[in-house]
Amino acid sequence: MSEYDARGKVNRALLICVDDYRHLRPLPAVRDNPGELERVLLAPGTDLFTKGEVVICRPQEPWEVEQALDAVTQEARGLLLVYFSGHGRVGRDGGNLQLMVGASERRHKTVSWQDTVLSYLDNARADRIVIVLECCYAGNAGEAFHACRTPTSLLMAAQPNRRIFSGEEPTGGSVFTRALRQILEQGIPGKRFVTFEDLVRELRAQLAGERTPMGDVWEPRSAKQNTVDDVILSFATPGIRPPTPLRIRLRRRLNTSFRHWFRILMVLAIIAVPATAGIVLLNLPGAAVACPPALELRLLTTPEAEPALRQAAFDYEMSAANTRPLSGEGDLPDGCRRAQITVYSAAKDQVDQGFAAAGRWQGEAHGTGKDGPDDKGIDPLYRPGPQPDIWIPESTADYYEARRGMPAKGSPATLHYSAPVAYTPLVVGIPAHRRLDDVEPAGASWRELLTGTDRTHRDLRLLRPSPVLSGTGLLHTLGLYLAHDGSDAASSGAPDLTLARHAEERLSAPGSQYAGSTELLCSLRPDADAAGSVDRTRSAPLVSEKSLADYNLGRATGSCPALDAPLPLRDRYVAYYPRHVPALDHPLIRVDWHGTRDATPRQAAVAGFATWLRAADGGQRTLTAQGYRGVHGTGPGAGSPLLDSRADISLLAPTVAFTAGPDQVSQVLDGYDKAQKSSQVLILLDTSTSMADGGRLPTAVRAAGRVLEMVGARHTYGLWAFPDRAHPTDADAVRELVRPGSADPAPGRAALNRIAGGELVDHGAAMEEALTRAVRRMKKSPATNKAIVLILDQDDGAGPERAAGVERTLGTLVEEGPEVPVLVLALGKNGCDTFALQRLADASHGQCVPGGPQAVDTLAGRIASIGTATKGDR
Repeated sequence: MSEYDARGKVNRALLICVDDYRHLRPLPAVRDNPGELERVLLAPGTDLFTKGEVVICRPQEPWEVEQALDAVTQEARGLLLVYFSGHGRVGRDGGNLQLMVGASERRHKTVSWQDTVLSYLDNARADRIVIVLECCYAGNAGEAFHACRTPTSLLMAAQPNRRIFSGEEPTGGSVFTRALRQILEQGIPGKRFVTFEDLVRELRAQLAGERTPMGDVWEPRSAKQNTVDDVILSFATPGIRPPTPLRIRLRRRLNTSFRHWFRILMVLAIIAVPATAGIVLLNLPGAAVACPPALELRLLTTPEAEPALRQAAFDYEMSAANTRPLSGEGDLPDGCRRAQITVYSAAKDQVDQGFAAAGRWQGEAHGTGKDGPDDKGIDPLYRPGPQPDIWIPESTADYYEARRGMPAKGSPATLHYSAPVAYTPLVVGIPAHRRLDDVEPAGASWRELLTGTDRTHRDLRLLRPSPVLSGTGLLHTLGLYLAHDGSDAASSGAPDLTLARHAEERLSAPGSQYAGSTELLCSLRPDADAAGSVDRTRSAPLVSEKSLADYNLGRATGSCPALDAPLPLRDRYVAYYPRHVPALDHPLIRVDWHGTRDATPRQAAVAGFATWLRAADGGQRTLTAQGYRGVHGTGPGAGSPLLDSRADISLLAPTVAFTAGPDQVSQVLDGYDKAQKSSQVLILLDTSTSMADGGRLPTAVRAAGRVLEMVGARHTYGLWAFPDRAHPTDADAVRELVRPGSADPAPGRAALNRIAGGELVDHGAAMEEALTRAVRRMKKSPATNKAIVLILDQDDGAGPERAAGVERTLGTLVEEGPEVPVLVLALGKNGCDTFALQRLADASHGQCVPGGPQAVDTLAGRIASIGTATKGDR
């Protein structure tokens, strides 16, 4: 996993601490928290914040918090750290966390976590935000947190619905903050620095012996949103600390020098030249920020490429290419950044929908967005996110597909294609102990690979990322259809539909598709067992070379964190390279938006970044070190995982450029679509009040909404909720919000909006009774392929009135034909690690997905495979 290093940027830390309350009990230990924490943050060993970048706020009124938040969100460009220590309260349903200031009463003069704090932070201009909440019920902050659009990491002092003792200890700082300070100041043995995730792990270990007032283990919780990398919070280490890089030291001296000369010139201006003071001040840098605000560029990419491109963006921002003065920019001091780049990601289908509805995308940004006739009611500003200036998809095929979905006229977005910035070949991962006989790993035809893995040979199940959700899946499909016999894909013409159908029969099975390469490989990790998971020893993943190397070497893969060492040989996959299949080429697409006032400098900034990305001594050095192949035909860069023999890849395999035309891509997509079968999905959603705890409800609604994005004429859905609001005590009752068989997502979206607004039932959710009714209904469905998507919080609230034998009845029912896979999203604390969910997933040939940052996209990948399932699949 890559780490975000904010040194040398304009950072801010806002420490909000309240120890003296007018109407609530005082918290004497909190009095020392801000001063001690400021000391640690400014210590040379921490090496992130400089004097003037740490702000202490001891608010008595709510407006003081708002004023402080407004200032730091406007000033921070690198890392923004927001810390709160004080009283916290929640409503009866566990939601609506309120931070209490000095004048707060129980329900008045409070600061809303959701409406105030998150609203300010969502408009911040910082690259990364880290929030630390030390208050009672801090764990309940996770519910609203998942609506954030900015890359944010949240540390909560305790688990949901828990009070804590922090603040009532003797003076000298609270228990939680003392532990936090110690870790940031002293570092962690064996670590070169302290990241956010390191901090969370160490805090849990140090507080394991403490107890909450309820007698539970005191367990800090964390969450991340819109980011897959980690954030460095301190460079302190018990070992020998490497020196701060020269470019960062120079910039800090530059900032200090500017502030020093600013003060001198102010005195001179007042004493010697008062008449010209106004002119002098207009041309001097501000006291707090020496450099003028950099032009912000937004870079949209894929989840798999996001960590590498984040690192590339940071390296570019601090490079001479972005900090030296250019002709016509004499007013920009040397060392100041001309551009800063925000990197974010989304699934391929969401990007396609965003560009197809570009008018609404731009309208939402301006506050005038409305549904167009073909928008499907999507919300591009939520996903994919802000309007991009740069789009780097996985392959040129993704660009062609996005262009195909855009209106011929009237779109405010114009896509300008330019050359690739990095390559990574496509591979088939074969278990190391099941290598294929007489098949050349560095150049086998797809026909040989299909034969070598069929039932009469190695009997391996081919697992592919969804072509709908993933550029890797799309290009694997294109290569399979056009280069089946090993010939050049560009010269093969239109794909053979019979071949496409036969190929899909090998690739299709319930739950066989995934949202991307890294998510697929994460599910195959030995430490990622879940109910309904496939047998990794009999699986062959269709992924990219880079992601397979990362997997074998134990690097961070999707939502799976990095391991301490590479995987043993028995758990690794060997890369086989289909002959003449194009590599992922990651082209850089400039996105122009009609009516943009600063279009010219924005286009120039994009061109400068593109040039640096392709430079051998610039972006190529960064990207090849991450595991990509260079655009100049050079070998892997220093530090590349491809150089490690345990990566089990072949550097002899060539990089095949993408040469297929847009017509061929369209024909492949049409062939893929025709090879699919119709499908019907029934969403069964737990709407009991317990879903409001711990951020589960927003995740549940988002997951159900993701299903609606994939419906159409051939892929229909239904939406049921349980328990029934009209009959809350009837365990068998469900509320049929949308009848199964609907192809219109609008009724489902309206129902989900009502549920998100609090339309919950204050009664236990009898999952097994509701699921029994759903299975019976879907068994009667005429659809060729069907499945039930069960979204629950694991609180099976049926009481003693539960009918005898309901578990046995459900178990027998799911095993009977016709097959109805049950895809479960388990949002409870135990995830899929319960016997009932494991048995349910196994018996129905479905899958169970535990809650987590990638849960929604993971579930979407499973759902995308329902329409591809064919009879006779293994």
